[in-house]
Amino acid sequence: MPSFRRRASVIDADRVIEPKQEPDRPAGVAEALALAEEAEAEAAEAEAIAAAARAKARAIRLRRQAAEAATADSEPDAVDSEPTASEAVELTESSDDVSDDVEESPTEPIHERRGGRGRILKIVAAALAVVLAVAGTAVLTFVSVLMFNHHRHQVADDQRRAEYSAAARQSVVTLMSLDFNKAKEDVQRIIDNSTGQFRDDFKAQAEDFIKVAQDSKVVTEVSVNATAIESMTNDSAVALVSATSHVTNSAGAKQEPRSWRLSVNLKREGGQIKMEKVEFVP
Repeated sequence: MPSFRRRASVIDADRVIEPKQEPDRPAGVAEALALAEEAEAEAAEAEAIAAAARAKARAIRLRRQAAEAATADSEPDAVDSEPTASEAVELTESSDDVSDDVEESPTEPIHERRGGRGRILKIVAAALAVVLAVAGTAVLTFVSVLMFNHHRHQVADDQRRAEYSAAARQSVVTLMSLDFNKAKEDVQRIIDNSTGQFRDDFKAQAEDFIKVAQDSKVVTEVSVNATAIESMTNDSAVALVSATSHVTNSAGAKQEPRSWRLSVNLKREGGQIKMEKVEFVP
C-alpha cells in the first residue's frame, strides 16, 4: 500500500513549499513526480473513506438484525430506506453468508429422529400384530377345545341315552311277554335281566308264576310303542315306556289290545343294564 501522505495545501494552507528541483532532472519530470505523489495521497484517502463506509454499513446491518430479532413477532411499521452501494455490498455478502450457514445447517438429526420414531412405530405395530395373532390363536384353540369337549360329551350322552332306551324297551318286552310252552325259560330270562329288590321278589314268586301260566295256557305278546329317558347318570336311568299287549288263553279267547305305560328304573351292573324297579303309571 502506498504511504499515506497529505498534500501540502491540506497540511498548511498559508505556506506552499515548492518541490526541490534536482539539478540533473528537467522541470517536467519533477512536476510529474509531484502529481504522482498527489494521486497516491488521494487514493489512500479514498481507500480510508471506503473502509469507513464499509464499517458503517456493517454497523447498520448489525443494528437491523438486532432490531429484527427484538421485534420478530410483530410486523415492521415502515419500510427501510434503500442501502447505499457500500451497504448493499456488505448486506449482499452477509446474505450470502447467512444463506451458506442455513444451507450448511445440519438437518440430519431431524431426519434421524423422524426415522427413529418411524422404526419404533413399526416395531410397536409388529409387536401388536404378533400379540393379537397369538391371542387370536389362543382364543381359537380354547374355543376349539370347548367345542370338542362339548361335542364329545354330547356324543357320550346320546350314546348313553340310546343305550338306556334300548335296555328299557327290551326289559318291558322280556317282563310282559310270556308263553306257557316255555314258561320256565321266560321266567328265568326275567330273573337274569333284573337286579336289586325287584329281582329278589320276582325270584321268590317264580314257581307260582310258572304254574299259573302253564295251567291257563296263557300267551302274551308285547310291542313297545315309544320310550323316553326321564333322567340318567353314567350308571343309572329312569325310562318311560309305552307298550301294547295281546293276550290269548286256553279257552281260545283273544282279548282286545291293551295299552300300558310303565316307569322302569335301570342300573348298570357288570357291564349289563338291568331292571331295578318297574311301576305301572296311569
